[in-house]
This record gives sequence, structure tokens and C-alpha cells, in this order.
Amino acid sequence: MKRSDYLSDTMDDLLRQAQTGRLNRRALLRRGVALGLSAPAIAALLAACGGDDEKKTTPAPQPTTAAPAPTTAPSGGGEASPTAAAPVAPTEVASPTAEPAAKAGGGGLLRILQWQAPTMLNPHLATGYKDYDASRVAYQPLADFDFDGKAVPILATEFPTVANGNVSDDGLSVTWNLRKDVTWHDGTPFTSKDVKFTWEYASDPETAAVTRNVFASIASIDTPDDYTVGITFSKPNPAGFEVFTGRNGMILPEHIFREFMGTESRNASANLKPVGTGPFMVTEFRPGDVVLYNRYEGYWEAGKPFFDKVELKGGGDALAATRAVLQTGEADWAWGAGGDPKVVAELEKEKAGKLTRRDAITGDRVAVQFADPRAEVDGARAEPGTEHPLFKNKDARQAIALCIPRDVLAAEIYGNGAKPVSNNLAAPKRFVSPNTTWEFNPDKAKELLSAIPEAAGFKLLFQTSVTATRQKAQEVIKQYLTQVGFDVELKSIDAAVFFSADAGNPDTYTKFYADLEIFTYAPDSLYPIGYMRRYATSGISQKSNNWSGINVTRYSNPEYDKLHEQAKSEMNPDTQNELFIAMNDISVNDYVEIPLVLPQGLTAAASNLTGYDPTSWTSPYWDIANWRREG
Repeated sequence: MKRSDYLSDTMDDLLRQAQTGRLNRRALLRRGVALGLSAPAIAALLAACGGDDEKKTTPAPQPTTAAPAPTTAPSGGGEASPTAAAPVAPTEVASPTAEPAAKAGGGGLLRILQWQAPTMLNPHLATGYKDYDASRVAYQPLADFDFDGKAVPILATEFPTVANGNVSDDGLSVTWNLRKDVTWHDGTPFTSKDVKFTWEYASDPETAAVTRNVFASIASIDTPDDYTVGITFSKPNPAGFEVFTGRNGMILPEHIFREFMGTESRNASANLKPVGTGPFMVTEFRPGDVVLYNRYEGYWEAGKPFFDKVELKGGGDALAATRAVLQTGEADWAWGAGGDPKVVAELEKEKAGKLTRRDAITGDRVAVQFADPRAEVDGARAEPGTEHPLFKNKDARQAIALCIPRDVLAAEIYGNGAKPVSNNLAAPKRFVSPNTTWEFNPDKAKELLSAIPEAAGFKLLFQTSVTATRQKAQEVIKQYLTQVGFDVELKSIDAAVFFSADAGNPDTYTKFYADLEIFTYAPDSLYPIGYMRRYATSGISQKSNNWSGINVTRYSNPEYDKLHEQAKSEMNPDTQNELFIAMNDISVNDYVEIPLVLPQGLTAAASNLTGYDPTSWTSPYWDIANWRREG
């Protein structure tokens, strides 16, 4: 087709949509710009569709009929249901909540305690939640998601959907409209150029951003003005809504980071003292200890934030953090509360504070190393291409799983509502597999190992972070591994090191220079394609990407890669479900990561603290501008 024919067809289609009420004048303008139509062409369309309909009630979208897009079912699956292709972006947008009249400031100091202290404040380089969450107090995305998964516009004026004309029906483009009253902490205006730059920064392979894969589907970004961002994807993107949203979507200031792209990314002073758009700005940061913030007086939300200062401190463990809020009153809010379930129950009875329990969307798991952590290649270990001397055998990996009493761990070690789990992908619900089970059978494990000559007396290095719960789980699992014939060495690494982004440290969980390790990693999107990259060859953590990949096991499976690649552009919801379930089942049945328990997420808060809404889909501090003290 000639470009002239294409443009003619495009204009006809846009005109039909405008005349039937599917596009108002504003949406028509945005679509025209995104499609590259000339100014005269756009003007002609606007003239043809009449007066300023933004002042009228926008007609409801008209029912349309579309032929289903051709799909390919996952291996072993049946034919997909004939569902019309459509992006999976959330259609529900959270309604604004009524808040008591208040003015910014006056709330004094907010004391937050998280038992893992942050070590860096760049969310695109953060390999652990401790760093990302501390960054989130200062940085913001275009939109976020509340506990129910409803979209909440942040730096954008609205969340893009097909209905409002900002998401194309084919999943190839998304338009974001930005707030015009936002400034960075140094007073510089926030514009569309910062959004485009964030894509350029994170997409540069030399930057080694942990978010790089999220932006990989973008073909181009247009910024027709300071407050409009038009995103075009290289192919249909069912997760187009996740770009610049949630955990992966923190916008960076171009004027601060432009000279620190690529190989210079680790040298930016802003990695330690960010310049963001959030309600609080960093005044002091002592890595591994504490971050101090002051209220940003130029914050764009009128009357917020309510606190004057924030102290985010790390140290101790989950139980110590819980005790600091519920018993001693040393902190107002604790991230990652919990610990010994019996002790937590007693602390709760003191009523010095309150616990919020929310179902978690992920849990701890045991990762199994597929590369050789003892073989050195070009100064690195556990590199792809090497082969684990024992776990190359699937029976050996299965034996590990059979030695784990998940029900005991859930009831006696994790407690607080934790349940044994058999899936690596535990949310969203539509993607949870009904096909998996778990088994505790040390006798069967011993039988499997007896047929593997390399297993006799094999010494396993089993590591985790210094966390009472995980260390206790290690001890229980070690008992049974020893019974079946393994020689097990336990290693506990300080959380500030284990979850750090320090490429020079050999003890980070992404380097995984061990045979087994316990940690957790959660989906960060309602379409968890990025999360499932942890089992894809493209996600392998290795020296060449500064160990920024999330596939820390170095697992590689062509069948899995094919499913993951298909899911990146699959628009049929039914087929999407099949693909994610199939990917989960491969990761479980191949014993890549062995899921342990699905806990309830606990947060501890002072009795007079309100306004917080902890959600598993983003940082617990996503709404910190709303936090206030009552009385």
C-alpha cells in the first residue's frame, strides 16, 4: 500500500470514530499526532467533526465488531477461544477519595523502619526492593496501581485506555498526557522530554538498567509538545500500559542524568541524592543506614504532603521492625513486618500500634543454580555456558524439592497466615496454574540420588540474606538434605550486600555464586511478562550485563523462550492465560525455582497514622503524600 493510500484510510477511520462518538476532539488531536498526520490534515478532521465537544457530554463508545486476531496456542494446548483482540490495560481507574481538609506540612517527623537498609537511590539500577522503595519517596511514575489493581494517575492527567482514545485498538500505540504543574526538586519544569529520556537511559545496554526489558518493545517516542508523549511499539504490546508505570516506571530528570548514561550510569551523584518530583526530597543519605527527606515545598499536589520530614531507617529484622512500632514506639511505620508468629500475636495484643494484613502476590522460593558456581570464566563464576555438575540432572533438582516440608515452613516458621504454595506465578489470579502440586518425600529423594553417582557426598552451598525467617527455613531444609546424603553449608549474607546493585560484590543474589539460595521476587505488573523473564534465556544474569538480569539461575529452555516471546505480543486474553500458565508449569516442573510459601504481607503502623494503602503492585510508599497523623 502506498503511504498516500494509508493516510487516506487512516483519516477516514479517524473521521468515522469522531462522528460516532468514539473519539472527542482532544483524543482525535492526540491520535493524529501519534500517527504522524500533517497539521492541515488534523485541522481538516477537527473541522469535519464539528464544534468543541469537550464541553459536552462525551458519547459512550459504540459497540464494534472485530475479527479475532490469529493466535497460536501454547505447546500442548488447544485452540484459543474466539475472543476479540484487545489490550489488557486496566479499564478501572481508582476514584479520588475524599480527604479531610488539611494543609501541607505541620505533621512533624514520619519515622519509617525497614529491616533492609537502602544502599542506592536510583530505581532503574535497584536490584532490591529496599533500594527501589527508598527511591519511590522521591521519584514518581506516570501512573501507579492500588491494592485492587486499579490505575491511579500520578504524573499523568489520566490513565490511557482504548475508551478514552489514548490506546490504539491494535495495541501498537499509547498516548500519555502529562500534568503541567510539576517541577523537579531543583525547580526545573517536568516535561515530556524527561519521559523520553528515561526510555533512552534505561534502554541503553551499557546503562545496565534492571528495567531495560520493560522498554524493549518501544519502537519510538514522540513528544509533539511538552506535555504529550506518544509511544509506538514495534509490535502489538498487551502490556503497553506498564511502560512508565508502577515499579518500572520512575521518571528520571534529563538535565541531571543525560551525562550519566551507558557506562557512566554508576557514577551519577544523583544515585545517592536524587532530584525527583515526589512529595519529599532527599537531604541526607547514609547507605546501609538511613535516608532523610524534607517536604518538597513545590510539590504539585495542593495541600500535600502532610509530614514535614521523613526518616527511613534500616536495621534489625522483620520482628525488630514490628516491635519498634507495636511495642517501643520508636517507629511510626514498618515495611516488611512479621517474624515469629507467636511473638507477633503477643505484640499485637499490646495495641500500641496496628497491623495491616494483605494477601501477598509472591512468596519465598529456593532458586536452583544451573551454571557452575565454582568454575571461573573471564573473572566471573556461574556464567552461562558452564554446566552445574549436579543440577544438570533433573532428578537431582527434584530431590531438593522433595526435601522441603512446605506445610511445616508455612505453619511454624513463616506463620501469620502463610500457606504452602506450588506455583512460581501466584498473581494475578487469571494466570495462576491449577496444574501443579507439591510433595514432601525424603525417601523418594534418597532413591533418586542413589542413581546419580555425582550426588554422593556432594557439598551444597546454600545461601540467603540475614533474615531470621529465611535462616530458620534454611535450617529445616538442611536437616532433610543431610538425611538424604548431601553435605550442606549454609551461608547468610547481610541484606545490604545480598540485595545490592554492586557489580563488584561477589555475594549479591543476582550473581548467585552458590548452589541454592532463598529469596523472593514479585510480579510488578498486571501483565507479568517482565516477571516471567526470570526463566527466559534473554533474562540471564551474567558478567556482560553487570549481573542486572533477573534470571539468576541461568536456566535456558527453547520451549519456554518461545512461549515467553509469544506472550509479549499476544492480544487474545484466553491465549494469554494459557501462555502464562504454561510458562509457570515449566518453571515448576523443571525445578528452576522451588516455591515455598505464600505469606500474608504485614505492615505495622502507629495507632494514630492513617492515609496509607499498602499494595503489592508497587512500592508501599506510593501514596506517602497522603499519609497523615490523626489527633
